[in-house]
Amino acid sequence: MATATFRVWRGERGRGEFRDYETEVSEGMVVLDALHDIQAEQANDLAVRWNCKAGKCGSCSTEINGMPRLACMARISDIPLDRPITVEPMKAFPHVKDLVSDVSWNYAVKRSIKPFRPREPDHSDGTWRMAQFDVDRVQEFRKCIECFLCQDVCHVLRDHHEHERFAGPRHYVYVAALEMHPLDVEDRVDELKEAHGVGFCNITKCCTKVCPESITITDNAIIPLKERVADRHYDPVQWLIRTVRGRKEPR
Repeated sequence: MATATFRVWRGERGRGEFRDYETEVSEGMVVLDALHDIQAEQANDLAVRWNCKAGKCGSCSTEINGMPRLACMARISDIPLDRPITVEPMKAFPHVKDLVSDVSWNYAVKRSIKPFRPREPDHSDGTWRMAQFDVDRVQEFRKCIECFLCQDVCHVLRDHHEHERFAGPRHYVYVAALEMHPLDVEDRVDELKEAHGVGFCNITKCCTKVCPESITITDNAIIPLKERVADRHYDPVQWLIRTVRGRKEPR
């Protein structure tokens, strides 16, 4: 049995301070376990969001020693105990209380994305035929648990606060799952460029690094979407084809 110091952010609506709590830790414990012990024994009013405690609901997203992580998946044995372990709320979203942030903006963005629209069935019985390769391609994106850690670590949202013009990595994963679906026929390319601001992403891959489901967000979702936007709006050959066909040149 060892003792660890947790430096926890306490406060409401963006105002507050770090407070230190010492608690006993043992083998197998995660940061969420320690927070529950602190809540039970030292700070009954500590606000911390959680649900499944199995890394599948995405509720306990926090920043641990400055890194966006799920508190239920951050093993204390992997964290040095010679200094306080800092735990604070996600910084890319409005602060509510203590370790809780308001992530409702993300759901509004998701509702603004054009939904799945399948092509007409291939056969008279109303069924489709798809290549297994095409099916497999989008399965990775369906692993997202909407923890929004990728949103929190993205500098466009975290540091530059471009929430009005930038949808963020989680929603590019969602768009990729739709755009790359073998049955989908909806066109979201113009919205990716304008309303969802995919051009702001400079592919630092920080979102991929923090994803608890190990989704290759940058390489498999964002870059292919950026390529679709570039093909339509910046490819000179495509511009020439559109000009010859009499189409208006895109902005």
